[in-house]
Amino acid sequence: MSGPAKLVTGDIRGHLVGQTLPNVIGVAALMSVALLNAYYIGRLGRAELAAVAFIFPVVIAISSLGVGVMVGINSVIARSLGAGDVEQAARRANFGAVFAVVTGAVLGLALFVLVDPLFRLMQASAELRPLIRQFMTPYAIGLPLLLLQMGLGGVLRGQGEAKANSIISLAYAGSNWVTNPVLILGVGGVGGFGLAGAAWAMVAGYALACVMGLWFIARTPLPINPALIRQCRMGESARAILRVAGPAALSNAINPIGLAVLTALLAREGEAAVAGFGAAGRLQSFAVVPLLALSGSIGAIVGQNWGAGEHDRARLALREAYLFCLLYGLGTGVLLFAFGNWFGGVFSQDPAVIAQFSDYLAISVWGYAGFGLLIVANGALNAVDRSAYALAQSLARVFLLMLPFAWILRNTWGAHAIYGAELAANLGGGALAAVVAWRVLSRPAHR
Repeated sequence: MSGPAKLVTGDIRGHLVGQTLPNVIGVAALMSVALLNAYYIGRLGRAELAAVAFIFPVVIAISSLGVGVMVGINSVIARSLGAGDVEQAARRANFGAVFAVVTGAVLGLALFVLVDPLFRLMQASAELRPLIRQFMTPYAIGLPLLLLQMGLGGVLRGQGEAKANSIISLAYAGSNWVTNPVLILGVGGVGGFGLAGAAWAMVAGYALACVMGLWFIARTPLPINPALIRQCRMGESARAILRVAGPAALSNAINPIGLAVLTALLAREGEAAVAGFGAAGRLQSFAVVPLLALSGSIGAIVGQNWGAGEHDRARLALREAYLFCLLYGLGTGVLLFAFGNWFGGVFSQDPAVIAQFSDYLAISVWGYAGFGLLIVANGALNAVDRSAYALAQSLARVFLLMLPFAWILRNTWGAHAIYGAELAANLGGGALAAVVAWRVLSRPAHR
């Protein structure tokens, strides 16, 4: 067994803790940037906060495409290392980094060209669209850096280098903590740049994260090496990564697309509803950080053990992860349900916004455990090259549960139909995903 495949021996629970805890720190650092943005942008006014509510699903959807690329790179590297083929892992790591940059450039150009028609389609008002463009223009310019950051993260994750990833995420967050208040609000009598400042702060953080990612990878068994890029079997590497990355990217993007549609449906309830929904979504993203971290760590553990033929260990990892999702999801739901009004006051002083913020949390929090089961199951399926299953159940969650629920009940329940739709999707989608992933990992002969 090859030395770099360090997750195929030792205690599974220990690996889950060892890989997930650094991920918790890293994901929390990333999510803190979203919370910080919401806080400072909330100081600009209700219009800016409403603009961010429209921006947020689009940014998450694009980031989700990047996560798909990262998952694809992670999956092929972990399985190659588990099978003992370090040379193949190195070729695919190098190809993956180039693939990520090209993907980011294409996405950035498309977003720059389509920003106005996209947000008109989302029912953003004429008053909000100039504010939206202030943010989206610099964000589009920075997308190649964002995708490279994620591609390098996939190279590190596939090797089980969770600590390095968390350090990079902390550096990215630290950069934003320093630059956000200055670029958004200004300092020392010098005015800030509003929403554009928030975007430029993110781009600067992406650049720092890429430099650090390259530095860490240079100290692993799979360094970025231009000579290896030239030796890559381009077609083979592209097919291996895209077979996972394509469905994984779509699967990760489906939820933000669903949220974008929910935001458009919610727009008829007024600006306060949209602002409260968007701000509470930021808090919710932070609350589910441990679940997101677990979904990121499960891939390397399951992938390396699956590639090494250790199927019982892969199933054990999935079972332990399911248990954590149930316990953490329910506990966090109780906490946010109890303190929804207080949290709403942190993000806004507008009583109407606070009321919608609290209503959303009162309904949505009971689906956190189901959401955790969904993303952990998808992480395991992607790791064993069954990303099509993950895509199918993500599609079912949004298009068979979430959107029909909201559409049918919106005239009767108003904003509560939108909030209830997310709850129904998480409960039903999580249960389906948990069963599907367990059955796939129980059939090792079909790998």
